[in-house]
This record gives sequence, structure tokens and C-alpha cells, in this order.
Amino acid sequence: MTDADELRTRTRQLLADHPPTDTDRTDFLRARFDAGLAWVHYPQGLGGLGAPRSLQAVVDAELAAAGAPDNDPRRIGIGLGMAAPTILRFGTQEQKERFLRPLWIGEEVWCQLFSEPGAGSDLAALATRAVRENDSPGADWIVDGQKVWTSSAHAARWAILIARTDPALPKHQGISYFLCDMTDPGVEVRPLRQITGEAEFNEVFLTGVRIPDAHRLGEVGEGWKVAQTTLMNERVSIGGARLPREGGMIGRVARTWRERPALRTHDTHQRLLTLWVEAEVARLTGERVRQQLVAGQPGPEGSGLKLAFAGLNQEISGLEVELLDEEGLLYSDWTMRRPELVDFTGRDAGYRYLRAKGNSIEGGTSEVLLNIVAERVLGLPSEPRNDKDVAWKDLAR
Repeated sequence: MTDADELRTRTRQLLADHPPTDTDRTDFLRARFDAGLAWVHYPQGLGGLGAPRSLQAVVDAELAAAGAPDNDPRRIGIGLGMAAPTILRFGTQEQKERFLRPLWIGEEVWCQLFSEPGAGSDLAALATRAVRENDSPGADWIVDGQKVWTSSAHAARWAILIARTDPALPKHQGISYFLCDMTDPGVEVRPLRQITGEAEFNEVFLTGVRIPDAHRLGEVGEGWKVAQTTLMNERVSIGGARLPREGGMIGRVARTWRERPALRTHDTHQRLLTLWVEAEVARLTGERVRQQLVAGQPGPEGSGLKLAFAGLNQEISGLEVELLDEEGLLYSDWTMRRPELVDFTGRDAGYRYLRAKGNSIEGGTSEVLLNIVAERVLGLPSEPRNDKDVAWKDLAR
């Protein structure tokens, strides 16, 4: 069993063999992956050592102290938080060896082709079709359809994609899961300009896109099962990111409160105290959920984390704008850009206020997450569903 002392020894050897000041950033990241220090809980040969997930912090601390480069996780968050755990669980050995290394290093950016104009909250109603080119085993799939709200599609090389492969089955059963090359013919990415003025989201049109059967993840018709792994990891990734105390948006507001006493009022003081406590509870709950991950895959509790994250961000950003008074109405730049990452804490209050509105939609709407928490965490009765056993092709649309 790999322990903390062994990981420190391995990390220091990596630093000795590849000094960060003298080694190209990408070369250092490749060496780190090959040494099993990328994500230590992954298997040997796939960036890990089969060690407990909790020991990743030992490696990270040693590397941070030495000034080693990281893999810019905000830029490749979809790959790290959603694609990688899904590929690890359902991928073939060939798929794991092909995709995980360049994904972690950041040489290949990933996006998520799930939501559609008519299948957002009800994702299982998706209409994008994948049809085998012929009846031969292992034949290519031809994909046609439209996806929407796709973060980073303009920067992505690969996408995780779910498509309907059997419309004669009920909506949850006729779906399959694929890995789609975003550079292939027939993939068109169009920007969606948001309330912030930027276009980090996109709509993606798929017209006759050919996907090899070797890029199917999981069995035909089991795409919903595979997608659940992606979605559960997504919600933990969004809502349960590791933060220091007073990290994230609450830290920005607290700092403004301390540094600019002229802005204070009794009302904003009471609201700040309440939100500070709630943010700290959410942070500690996230730490607990990450500890539970050591025992297996994330469960529905991650939906509660993401739900809290969205509500807190919107309340905190609203408080910040009010605290800043007239200054809070300013917006620094409305330039149309297509950013590769979302930077909540590095921008101004106006950006945070506007961007936080999307937190209750992306990664699962708050309304859907409330249902998940009610039914799967609290054990409350399920809502009536009259389409569960009806063939997708017979559903009213």
C-alpha cells in the first residue's frame, strides 16, 4: 500500500529529475503523469498508483512548495471532472491509454455534448440520433442532431456525447454514449453570447458525423447508465471544489467589507455573517463528500452540493453589488470574447453578479437537483411519471 512517506519520496524524486525551473511545463506534466503522481488514486500506468484519493494532497503540497506547474485545471475542468472518471469506469483499456494522459496534461481539451434545445432538464428526451452505417459488428455510427449550452466547445478537441440509438425503446433505454472528435467533418460550433457579453457557451450542430464504434463508451443502449457517472461527477466537480477557508466568492466580499468600512451598513453586516456561515458549511460539507469518494463513485449527495453552490453564489454576488453601492453598477468590459475558462474571483463584481445567474442552470438545473435530493437522499416519494415505459418515438413533442 502506497503511504504518505512513499508519495513524498516519489514526488521529491520527480522534482530532482525534472527541476521545474529548468524543465518545459508540458514535459514536467508528462513526467508527473508517468510517475503516477497525476491522480494518485488512478491505476498504475494511467497517471496513478492505486493509492487512497486522500493522499493526493500530499503530492500537491510538495509540488506547490517547489513552484511546480499545474495542469491549469480550470481550463480543462470538463475533462478532469467528467470525462476522465467516466472513461476510467467504462472505457476499454485502449480508450484509457489513448485519452487519459493527454486529457490530464491539458494537451486535449474536452467538452460535453449532452443538453439539447428540447432536452435540457429532461435530458433523457434527447433527439440527437446515432445510426450504424450498416449491420456489421463494429460498424461506424453516423450522428445527426443539435446540442446546446456547450462550454468550451470552441476550444475542445474531444467531446463526451450521448445520442439516441433506438427510438423504439423508452427514453432512458435507447441511448448510447460516444467520444466525439470535434475536428471531424460535420461538427459545427456556433457561439452563444451570454448576459456577460462573452460566449463561453456554444451550440453545436452535428451533420452526418462519423464516429468509430471503437469510440463508443459502454454497451449499446446503456448510455444513460454511463451518463449518470458523468453527471454525478460533474455536480461534485462544480459544487465540491476544494477551497481554503474564505475561498471563492465569499472571500471577495469579506475582503471588501474589511478594507472599506465606509460601505458598511447594519443590513449588509447581518447578511454577510449569514452567508459567511453558509459558505463555510458548504465548504466543509464538500470536504466530507470528497472523503466519501475514497470508498467509490459519487452519489446523489453531490447534487445537494451543486444546489448549495448555485444559491450561495447568486446571493453572495447580489450582496457584493449592493455593498459597493453605485460602484456595483459598473461593468468593466462588454467585449464579445470566447474565453476558455470562467474566472469568478479574478473579475469585477458586475461580472460575478451576471455570471452567477447561470449557476442554477448549468450542471443540472436547481429544480431538477431538488428532485434528486428529495427522492434519492431524503427518500421522499417520486413525482408521478407517465412516460417511463413509453417508446421515445411515441412521446408527444
